[in-house]
Amino acid sequence: MNYFSFYKDGRALYCLIFMGITLAFSSTHAASSKRHFKFTPQQFQVNGTVTDGSGPLPGVTIAIKNKVNSTAISDYSGQYSITASPSDTLIVSFIGFKTSYIPVNGRKIVDVKLLYDTTTLQEVRVNAGYYSVKESDRTGSIARITSKDFETQPVTNVLATMQGRMAGVSITQTTGVPGGGFDIKIRGQNSLRSEANSPLYIIDGVPISSDPIGSFYTGTTFPTLVSPINSINPDAIESIEVLKDADATSIYGSRGANGVVLITTRKGKAGKTKFNVSASTGTGRVTKFLNLMNTEQYLAVRRQAFINDGRTSYGATDYDINGIWDQNRYTDWQKELIGGTSLINDLQASVSGGSNNTQFLLNGSYHTETTVFPGQFRYKKGGSNFSLNHKSEDEKFSLNFSAGFNSQDNNLPSYDFTSDARNLPPNAPALYTPDGNLNWENNTWQNPLRNLNTKAESAVNDLTGNAVLSYALTGELSVKGNFGFTYLDNTETRIVPSTIYNPAFNVGPSQSSIFTNDVNRSSWIVEPQINWIKQLKNAKIDVLVGSTFQSQRGTKISNFGSGFTSNSLIYNLAAAKTVRVLLDEETLYKYQAFFGRINFNYQQKYIANLTARRDGSSRFGPGNQFANFGALGFAWLFSNEKFLQNSRWLSFGKIRGSYGTTGNDQIGDYQFFDTYSVNGVLYNGISGLSPTRLFNSDFGWETNKKLEAALEVGFFKDRIFTTVEWYQNKSSNQLVGIPLPGTTGFSSMQANLNAVVQNRGIEFTLRTVNFNSGNFNWTTSLNFTLAKNKLLSFPNLASSTYSQQYRVGQPLNIQLLYKFNGVNPQTGIYQFEDLNKDGLLTAAEDKQIIVDLNPKFYGGLQNRLAYKGVSLDFLFQFVSKDSKAYSMSSAGTMSNKHVRLLESWFSQGDTAPYQIYTAGFNSAAVTANSQFNQSTASITDASFIRLKNIALSYKLPLSLNDTQCTIMLQGQNLLTFTRYDDGDPEFTTYGYLPPLKVITAGIQLTF
Repeated sequence: MNYFSFYKDGRALYCLIFMGITLAFSSTHAASSKRHFKFTPQQFQVNGTVTDGSGPLPGVTIAIKNKVNSTAISDYSGQYSITASPSDTLIVSFIGFKTSYIPVNGRKIVDVKLLYDTTTLQEVRVNAGYYSVKESDRTGSIARITSKDFETQPVTNVLATMQGRMAGVSITQTTGVPGGGFDIKIRGQNSLRSEANSPLYIIDGVPISSDPIGSFYTGTTFPTLVSPINSINPDAIESIEVLKDADATSIYGSRGANGVVLITTRKGKAGKTKFNVSASTGTGRVTKFLNLMNTEQYLAVRRQAFINDGRTSYGATDYDINGIWDQNRYTDWQKELIGGTSLINDLQASVSGGSNNTQFLLNGSYHTETTVFPGQFRYKKGGSNFSLNHKSEDEKFSLNFSAGFNSQDNNLPSYDFTSDARNLPPNAPALYTPDGNLNWENNTWQNPLRNLNTKAESAVNDLTGNAVLSYALTGELSVKGNFGFTYLDNTETRIVPSTIYNPAFNVGPSQSSIFTNDVNRSSWIVEPQINWIKQLKNAKIDVLVGSTFQSQRGTKISNFGSGFTSNSLIYNLAAAKTVRVLLDEETLYKYQAFFGRINFNYQQKYIANLTARRDGSSRFGPGNQFANFGALGFAWLFSNEKFLQNSRWLSFGKIRGSYGTTGNDQIGDYQFFDTYSVNGVLYNGISGLSPTRLFNSDFGWETNKKLEAALEVGFFKDRIFTTVEWYQNKSSNQLVGIPLPGTTGFSSMQANLNAVVQNRGIEFTLRTVNFNSGNFNWTTSLNFTLAKNKLLSFPNLASSTYSQQYRVGQPLNIQLLYKFNGVNPQTGIYQFEDLNKDGLLTAAEDKQIIVDLNPKFYGGLQNRLAYKGVSLDFLFQFVSKDSKAYSMSSAGTMSNKHVRLLESWFSQGDTAPYQIYTAGFNSAAVTANSQFNQSTASITDASFIRLKNIALSYKLPLSLNDTQCTIMLQGQNLLTFTRYDDGDPEFTTYGYLPPLKVITAGIQLTF
């Protein structure tokens, strides 16, 4: 017997979509019909557009004074329509703007320009995850940016939109190759394990796993593994809130130790159905090259190096100076290999609308981007998002449904050409022969373009769905259910065909190989909740109780194949002579929690917020699977006290603070089990097993205790608004590998270490409304973070495997270096301090000078200016930090060098910053150069001020009521002011492409 299932084959989704569109059009028709039958000769339709002086304002409420049931809401393009009499007065109101009273005076077209009312910005509701809170009533630390910040940036990664815009949030781009990732730290590094410092990401109430989906076998183009966060489309986002302190994060328990990133996607707004289409195109180039030697300088150094080494003749393989290569030839390899232009194209389209009860939005996007490398490589990203919101007529029942699908297709070389671009001799041969083939110059070099044939390809498909159903049982009691589902599929390949080798060596496809990586991950979450709100005479109580049930299943398999009969079969593992399974794993993560919140607000002056959560995780052994977390936050709105209520200069004042605990279970699955892995070694034709982990059911949760105090004040109706926050986080019970004796067969065992990591800092934000009158508006926003990380304790550090990595009382991100004492004027060799005075220079005893590579401070300065239809938005990002210079082999060896090395020692008595040249035969100089790169001499000031983003737009003055057209010019990373000489100061990972400078031009059409 067959049973019909409403959910089978996506019928539920189709029905919801159809229902939403039907309700939207029917409600709109009904509304217009209603107006038609009520039409009288004394009334007529008033139409117009509501703007803020620079762009349309959707969602604005337009009402008629002294009349009930006569309201309208502006649509996506800011347009409205309402029935009125010639003598009526329109009341136009919107959060964040001053309410306007505009007489109709018989006009049929009434355009409205609202002025910002910074005082009412405190009434904006901020997403705090399980609940929302007015900005003025917030007891926790929450940073927020909106779609206005995203729209001005030509970026594809959601983390890129946050750079330089939030206090306490440090974001660094890890590569300029399209599809690469970003590193994010919210208020510093809490865990000793670098992989355990990622925040929790939540999209429309659905947690997204940030565990990498890439593999080191296939992702060789990137310095870090590919993150699933790359799939998120910034253009589909309405706002991003970052939860930082205990009050804001403890309700997420173990998942909130490193902060929480809440992403809210765009939703439909009531009004006529509107279409929005935007298209842009642009280019990207490397921000800055290294200052390297030209041919004349390089050959002079090489020849002097041979003289210094006492060599009277050049070797047979010294092609650059022995006459084999043209000594008059010069190639700027940085321009040749990484100096190309990346072509960027972006297309966005959306349709939205609906009635007051039902709204919908459907949008789609498509993005393509090439690389700056030679060859035809392309990154493609596309997706679609759908949103449906419905509320019953009695406003008791509501349904919010959203779904998003994104797909990435990346075709890259599996080799980053940056290293070759910086090291090839400037007189190296031409890349191609006159007939267009790769030039091997009589087998004297490895042509870098051989790596164009080794490709890294990936395809990522990502689906996220969410439904929230709520019902108001009474005016005070409501129930809600949050349901979410995610699915991700990632397929990666890296091929190494025989065509990368010199044809003269006759290497055939039997030497070709392929690496594959396939990841599949799915999860579901169910969160029932009950909310009770009681309004008393002078107080308000808000109680929330809920639970979480979550499950995530993942599979990952990595294969290697080699020995093909033809390169055309290289993608077929069945055609490989040898096939090895490098990794084959299946994981199941289960999570269960109960949480609650009690908020008490007395007279809008004194606010207390208590949150608690009991977490259960399958990542810990019996007896340690559950843990309790909680926080208490408070706020005193002293500006509401009687003695300040009539203050002319103080418009808002609040002191708030919080203390609480959060946890961390980012340890991976099955870490407490006694596990075995297939080792690939055959015994009598049977593959054997090897023990990989010792059983330890005793280790449990990392714990992060957070303390914060803050002051928020606004002056002159909040035209000047500032926040100062002080925080201190202490992370203990660190989950690390405890060293074991080699006789056990294991190097370490996963366990809790009684080490304590502290993060302490001050965050400062300032917002000013410089001008807000007439046709000209100008606002400024500044954020500044001063942070300090410290390892407070680490028992038996000196005898542990971390003895040469950490120091108690110092930050985690330090380098232990030799102390550089300059160049010996007699020998011309670098000198270093022998700290223990034993006559030897050893790493264990003398490489002990501590250098902190954490940013000393960082922040951003943003300005927004608007005059009539023209708007200008620009952001300066600033960072103060030290970093390592780009290290190279000894000056005089067969690779290009920094121009600054021309200032080297030549003869006895010379005082020079750099040592004697050597072609590699002076062992003392070679060793000293290696130690130089590990000494204090390699540390340099990498502070910078960067024009991170600039956007100029102009709204064309069209006479069409229902059509708007805006042209845009946007730039990213355009200017950088720095003393750092070795390329881009933000990104200093050796051998990988730095971030790109991007310029795009586009057009946006709304109708």
